[in-house]
Amino acid sequence: MAVTEISGNPGTSDCPAQPDGSAPAIHAIIPAGGAGTRLWPLSRRRRPKFLLDLTGAGRSLLQDTVERLAPLTATTTVVTGVAHIAAVADQLPSIPRDNLLAEPSPRDSMAAIGLAAAVIAHRHGRDAVVGSFAADHTVADRSAFADAVRQAARLAEQGWVVTIGIEATGPSTAFGYIHAGDPTDVPGAPDGRRVLGFTEKPDADTAAAYLATGDYRWNAGMFVARAGVLLDHLAAQRPALAAGVEAIAAAWDTPARQEVLDATWPGLERIAIDHAIAEPVAAAGGVATVPAAMGWDDVGGFDALHDLLAPRGQGPAAGVAVLDGAAQGGPVADVEAVDSPGALVASTTGRKVVLLGVPGVVVVDTPDALLVTTPERAQAVKGVVDRLRDQGRTELL
Repeated sequence: MAVTEISGNPGTSDCPAQPDGSAPAIHAIIPAGGAGTRLWPLSRRRRPKFLLDLTGAGRSLLQDTVERLAPLTATTTVVTGVAHIAAVADQLPSIPRDNLLAEPSPRDSMAAIGLAAAVIAHRHGRDAVVGSFAADHTVADRSAFADAVRQAARLAEQGWVVTIGIEATGPSTAFGYIHAGDPTDVPGAPDGRRVLGFTEKPDADTAAAYLATGDYRWNAGMFVARAGVLLDHLAAQRPALAAGVEAIAAAWDTPARQEVLDATWPGLERIAIDHAIAEPVAAAGGVATVPAAMGWDDVGGFDALHDLLAPRGQGPAAGVAVLDGAAQGGPVADVEAVDSPGALVASTTGRKVVLLGVPGVVVVDTPDALLVTTPERAQAVKGVVDRLRDQGRTELL
């Protein structure tokens, strides 16, 4: 893999700071893709997890993401699949329809983020600060999140590619890790540190050793940069992919959009932004991180959902966390539990669900599929989905 040549010090830039010293408003990019297979049978291809209310908050994960970003943004652009564009538009009526970009097929995160960054660059200039944030994560401390994003925007103004590093709550093997180095010394970003490297999901011993140093954070895939900086790095690392998204973006607001999209999109390289830009640019000294403790979760399975939902304090389901079917547009869950503390029930059918002496169990009841598991086996749900696909049971996917 080639290493990007960083021209000068990323800590210096021709882009002027805000006159009042404040952080610039960012142009948010929200990639809304993936099927959320570890949350099957709640999450399906036609209605993936980012469109669901999985926390009982009265809004979907996507809506929660947009709401969380609203105080920080100049614009919000959502990139999603053609199959989900109508549902996304219904859930986000305040987002201009021109800011909902439909990708014809999944090409991984770099194509989606690169296209959005290129469209924003055409509309608002290459100095516009863009920030990419997943559509299906949760954040408990919005103030800490906002502070981290503002610091990231100040670093981005000065030419850095910035990632927000999540304070680890334990030596998880489910996440990648960011190795933080010396401070960046950028005014307005007191927590900024240079990134020495990224590590894919390590084993438990390695993760524990990382955390013992105090210099590692979880990688949540949040990236902030000037649009032009991001696109220039992409051109240096993946020139064909960069040329493709730039060509599509140049035609996006013209009558030629569909023709160029049809001709170009299928040939774009499938690659994640971590591999295309973050890793090689960090090796060249061009990536910074803002460490933050914000109560972040990627809601990656029923184990995470089990920890996010508070158990009911009284009533027939006391001691059990219940994800009400009404939150998904279905009937109210009818749950009774005896000697089953710490259980989780997610029901969209309205059927009577009775738990007798099964503490910690996870029950997911939908009209066409029933899942019974435990938080410890929750990550294995993806294997169930893989087997259904291999068996041709597409009606259940």
